[in-house]
Amino acid sequence: MNRIVLFFIFLFIAGSPMAQQNAPSPLPTKQQLAWHENEYYLFVHFGPNTFTDKEWGHGDEKEEIFNPTALDCRQWCRVAKAAGAKGIIITAKHHDGFCLWPSKYSTHTVRESKWKNGRSDVLKELSQACKEAGLKYGIYISPWDRNHPDYGTEKYNDVFVGMMKELFQNYGPIWELWWDGANGEGPNGKKQEYDWRRYENTVRKLSPSTVIFSDIGPDIRWVGNEKGIAGDPNWNFLDTSGFKRGIGAPDTDTLNQGNYYGKHWIPAECDVSIRPGWFYHSNEDHKVKSPEQLFDLYLKSVGRGANLLLNVPPDRRGLIHEKDSAALIGFKKLRDESFSDNLLKKADTYYEFSQRDFIKKPLLLRGFDSAAAYYGINLQNFIADFRRPVTVNCIVLREAIHLGQTIRRFNIELYNNDRLVGKVLGHSVGRKRILTFPATTITSFRVNLEDAKGNDNISGIAAYLINENLIENEK
Repeated sequence: MNRIVLFFIFLFIAGSPMAQQNAPSPLPTKQQLAWHENEYYLFVHFGPNTFTDKEWGHGDEKEEIFNPTALDCRQWCRVAKAAGAKGIIITAKHHDGFCLWPSKYSTHTVRESKWKNGRSDVLKELSQACKEAGLKYGIYISPWDRNHPDYGTEKYNDVFVGMMKELFQNYGPIWELWWDGANGEGPNGKKQEYDWRRYENTVRKLSPSTVIFSDIGPDIRWVGNEKGIAGDPNWNFLDTSGFKRGIGAPDTDTLNQGNYYGKHWIPAECDVSIRPGWFYHSNEDHKVKSPEQLFDLYLKSVGRGANLLLNVPPDRRGLIHEKDSAALIGFKKLRDESFSDNLLKKADTYYEFSQRDFIKKPLLLRGFDSAAAYYGINLQNFIADFRRPVTVNCIVLREAIHLGQTIRRFNIELYNNDRLVGKVLGHSVGRKRILTFPATTITSFRVNLEDAKGNDNISGIAAYLINENLIENEK
């Protein structure tokens, strides 16, 4: 057989689904693993738009309009802690170009505002408050700048890099950096050619532990919508070759679900606002999402292996509004009530070696969310056998993602004694998979991994009976 024929046979085999399925899966970095564990945190949109009732400022707003009368970043952190959020990401510079810190690269900053006679710094106050509260601290910085005179020229890339250096050198550590891919015209009518490679290299040099978000990562990807909903299935993999941030990004369906055979570990973050808008508007005080709506979003984001970034915009006082705070506390209460009583604490568990051979393993006593679950003994196919009948409507699986995302298809069979009374089907698991179904009385359930790429996949399991009214949208 000649070499040309052999070459094309090789290409066919290498590109076949079988070859792709057997190819090594991407693995998360140490920083990405830590990011997955944060699960849910707050977004804070704050700036001139707060005072103009705009969503996208034009960049020509007078600096003196920014004047929060009672700004208290410690109050933000108290609310975040009480709501069970793990951190706060703030819009340090939105598209209007206004900087919440006194940047030497701009004259459109808090320094030129009336707030505290231009002698204070929102980023400094929030950074300190997060440290005191034990919260993660992240920064959103838009490369689009509708105010800066150098925008649309090569000089602006120097400006943007200089601004990022200020952020990391003066307000670190920064846990997550959020890049918006928006690219419109500046005050001179020009659009900017962003030097993304230089931007990324700057961040990696200044802070290697920072995870970077954009619609194509490199560490975290946009979920493809602003509704807070991850795809089902949701793969932590993405192909980025040939794509760009902003215009030129993968289509939203791909961002929503990831690539089944993707080459890079780039998990999804679900951004959504607690209000219709991203910035505070007093006419939306009666439109704050209810605790029940937030719980539903939790099931469809964290419950599908993604992280939830919930925007809670401070008002013109510089405080999180009472209605937003009440909704967040109610949301925390629903999560606590729903997931505090793991019914598997009352169960015996068995590791399955074959159809007839089971060995008892009291693994569940380690706790579903314990760090040991990541590195302890993991489960393949298994049975959870209850000592007496229980009623459940929610089963939670956790995958040992330090080994990759290897589970591609699974089912859960529900039994009452020897009678099959229900079956739940699924594809991806990831860091956490929350599966809900109509309340069913069972004596055991069996998890079957139908299409796992490797062994040692399930590292945590839990079962709950939660309020049926909270899961009606998930049935």
